[in-house]
Amino acid sequence: MPMLILVRHGRSTANTAGVLAGWTPGVALDERGTAQAAALPDRLARLPLAAAVTSPLQRCRETLAPLLAARPELPLHPDDRIGECHYGDWSGRKLAELADEPLMNIVQQHPSAAAFPGGESLRAMNARAVEAVRDWNARIEREHGADAAYLMCSHGDIIKALVADALGLHLDLFQRISVEPCSITAIRYTPTRPFLVRLGDTGDFAGLAPREETTGDRGGDAAVGGDAGAP
Repeated sequence: MPMLILVRHGRSTANTAGVLAGWTPGVALDERGTAQAAALPDRLARLPLAAAVTSPLQRCRETLAPLLAARPELPLHPDDRIGECHYGDWSGRKLAELADEPLMNIVQQHPSAAAFPGGESLRAMNARAVEAVRDWNARIEREHGADAAYLMCSHGDIIKALVADALGLHLDLFQRISVEPCSITAIRYTPTRPFLVRLGDTGDFAGLAPREETTGDRGGDAAVGGDAGAP
């Protein structure tokens, strides 16, 4: 079965502003995110890709633009199922403000029970993303063979949920996983089990150095939607 290359979008204006973007339109890459996207073709240069699948949101499309320019033959397929979680009434709000919402503790500690007001549950987000990967695995294998690799450009919470699924972890444990902007995660699927081959690889270890708490961080909580990565 195919190898799935998961790319989180580059750092966005919402990441640096500490805002939960969700499906808010007009959220673009910031200067660092644009540079991260520009480096993506070289990082993936030695990897043959059968196709690229993307969240329809602007920040994912901008992340893939340099790769598609370098590989004009690479087919691109938008798929709403790997779009960001629908955060509903939380969309567009500051993470620091949301940290005091009672629901945030459920999101952190018992995410399988969390449903965003006016939006969707994390269970529903997880189900649609996993379904998308299963469908694309079958399609890529059918059209390109069992050894093919393909790319998905998506969002932090989506990628974390897919990693948890690959590792056989309950959704309640997915907040223990971290993927930085424009990081690469690879999962090799087989008929009997998936294998996590890479997780959140940016090639930059500066992000492991101690740094000040990011906006909305409450000393160990996961950043909803994914953090902004190294400064």
